[in-house]
Amino acid sequence: MILTPQLLYSAYSQGYFPMAESRDSAEIFWHMPDPRAIIPLNNINVPHSIRQIFNKNIFSFTINRDFETVIFNCAKRDETWINNEIISAYIDMNKLGFAHSVEAWKDSKLVGGLYGVHIGGAFFGESMFNTVDNASKLCFYYLCAILVKNNFLLLDSQYGNSHTYSLGAVDISSEEYFKLLNPALNIFCDFKI
Repeated sequence: MILTPQLLYSAYSQGYFPMAESRDSAEIFWHMPDPRAIIPLNNINVPHSIRQIFNKNIFSFTINRDFETVIFNCAKRDETWINNEIISAYIDMNKLGFAHSVEAWKDSKLVGGLYGVHIGGAFFGESMFNTVDNASKLCFYYLCAILVKNNFLLLDSQYGNSHTYSLGAVDISSEEYFKLLNPALNIFCDFKI
């Protein structure tokens, strides 16, 4: 099965997302975790240390300026679920306006970023990277500001882990997840600063 934007759109709308077995594997599996990790947008708490870094204006932020470099950097790990087919499919999603990146720049150099999928009022976070401390966290809080400003209803972080929990992720049941997903899919939200 070849990943296409249409297939990805349909899968996300039903609560599924793809992960390759590894970077070099052609095998892709569909995931629908239960419990599901989400980040409540009505309770975003930006840590004081992150606010201080923001206020120093050391970094600048953009959206969708360099999606391809962001996803390639997210795949540069010893172990990853992002293979070439996933990279290609999400680049196509970005060109169609259904996948977005947030980038952090320091001294005109890309030092952090994240990407995810946007359908209606839902944002499905996929992956993040940084080459400078805190750059991916700053991108995450910048993303949250975009989502709150544009009245998104759902920020899906899929699987919980120590990093996403530190950003405010909570686990909810599939039943609770679909109570959030379905209304979110049926509204229109821009993804803009």
